[in-house]
Amino acid sequence: MAFITDISSNGDGTDDQTLIAAYRSSSDLKLVAQLYQRYLDLLYGVCLKYLSDTETAKDAVMDIFEELAQKLLKHEVTQFKGWLYTLAKNHCLMKLRSAGRTRVQSFDPEHMQTAEELHLKDKVEQEEQFDRLSGCIEELPADQRTVIRLFYLENKSYKEIETATGMEWKKVRSHIQNGRRNLKLCLQRQEKGKDPGLLETPEAARTKLINE
Repeated sequence: MAFITDISSNGDGTDDQTLIAAYRSSSDLKLVAQLYQRYLDLLYGVCLKYLSDTETAKDAVMDIFEELAQKLLKHEVTQFKGWLYTLAKNHCLMKLRSAGRTRVQSFDPEHMQTAEELHLKDKVEQEEQFDRLSGCIEELPADQRTVIRLFYLENKSYKEIETATGMEWKKVRSHIQNGRRNLKLCLQRQEKGKDPGLLETPEAARTKLINE
């Protein structure tokens, strides 16, 4: 991507996890630069999708480098590409939310929100809720995680899950019940001060996880 200054060489083919481990040990920004350059196209694509403006997307991609350098020192990352995608998406959503607040405060002394701003707020909240739910699913024990994904996200029946996993019907049912309970607890921890029963996700299947 021509608008990015070459901040480092492209590296020697070292895998992502090795570069991350080396960076966490040394704090050498050249190592982050190698990771960053590998995924410039991904970053720009995500930013353009959410921000819908080429110049704003380019600025966001540049900003993400600094955020990436800071967060890699604080968080254990095992699947870098997926983690980076989520980081970029959240960065863009925060920019959209900030821009929405600025419009309301600057142009409406009574803080009345337009229909467009309300739509944006709903979209941001849905994205955040889905991210929280996805994060909680990842924290489940392996069998619960597998069954929850198949039943709620892929709409598989008990029989289909039995066939796919080799688990008995009672095991499938138990994992769904326990997984749902653990998801509720996880969401409650993340939603302090809010009623988790009121959370809504973009799809009805995901809403079932919370409301049942």
